Amino acid sequence: MIRWWISALQLTELFVSSIVHLLYGFYIFSSAVAGDLSQVLNEYFFKPNVNVIEVKQEPPYVPTAKHTIDANTLPPIVLVHGIFGFGKGKLGGLSYFAGAEKKDERVLVPDLGSLTSIYDRARELFYYLKGGKVDYGEEHSKACGHSQFGRVYEQGHYPEWDEDHPIHFVGHSAGAQVVRVLQQMLADKAFKGYENTSENWVLSITSLSGAFNGTTRTYLDGMQPEDGRTMKPICLLQLCRIGVIIYDWLDIVWLKDYYNFGFDHFNMSWKKMGIRGLLDCLMGNTGPFASGDWILPDLTIQGSLQLNCHLQTFPNTYYFSYATKRTRKIMGITVPSSIFGIHPLLFIRVLQMTQWRQPPDVPPPYKGYRYALSNNI
Repeated sequence: MIRWWISALQLTELFVSSIVHLLYGFYIFSSAVAGDLSQVLNEYFFKPNVNVIEVKQEPPYVPTAKHTIDANTLPPIVLVHGIFGFGKGKLGGLSYFAGAEKKDERVLVPDLGSLTSIYDRARELFYYLKGGKVDYGEEHSKACGHSQFGRVYEQGHYPEWDEDHPIHFVGHSAGAQVVRVLQQMLADKAFKGYENTSENWVLSITSLSGAFNGTTRTYLDGMQPEDGRTMKPICLLQLCRIGVIIYDWLDIVWLKDYYNFGFDHFNMSWKKMGIRGLLDCLMGNTGPFASGDWILPDLTIQGSLQLNCHLQTFPNTYYFSYATKRTRKIMGITVPSSIFGIHPLLFIRVLQMTQWRQPPDVPPPYKGYRYALSNNI
């Protein structure tokens, strides 16, 4: 009888979580569409008819040559989004980084795969900046069952990038780990045709709530805490997996131009795999979720440990990390610190996340592990 009650509660929680995420996703998507339509209609019906009068005025202070700073000589700042994030040009006029890229042309916001692995996103980030066809590497591509090459950047967003023209990187959540992996790839000269890369191409790395040591939210959403690689049979991530596979299989061009999960190199569209391929993906026999080449396994504690053991910090790079906290304890119970600042649709979900605990029957991910709530990805 107790088992039935527990199962009923778990299914109820899954149902609530699914509805909350669907509503929030629809809210974001509809907001983007409404914003774009509003802008188009405004430009069409209310065309500006203003005569601009130029007024020349001498500045009160004219800086000398030694005080003048040429903005074009300043290193660009690259903002790297986290899971389910998007870059400039996606979701219409919405901005993942609150419009930072609109204030300065030297601020770049690449659109990386929102659910692709840390490794794949690091490769995409390199070619976004330097230009060319994204090369995921022959060995990695064969092991993970996807094409070696991805999208083509005819013109890199910072083609002069090298040791003499380094870059400031700011990564939010999973994006911070992407930048660290990219810097290690530069140090290891891991990009074919670019034998002169080095760790000194990165001037600084700033982490905003970076998931460097993994996040316990992955287990709450459905990753198995026993291994950090597989999913529970019934969980939120399984529903997400099915939705993403169908989304990519339908391959609706205008929709994917608006938002893309980043799995194009897995060739999951109906044109390339047909009905049988779709069934194989849904059954877990092929695709990114079968090979583990997607972002959630990288964000478990076990996955982060595996990544971190191959990463170094370098003496010529500045590292900054900013942590955040939105919980507090009341009578020994962890709860959200405030209802303000949390979207109403997500409050129930935040409350659920604060209640996760390491299962007592599951061995810790490493010796000396101490549970600490970390849900930001």
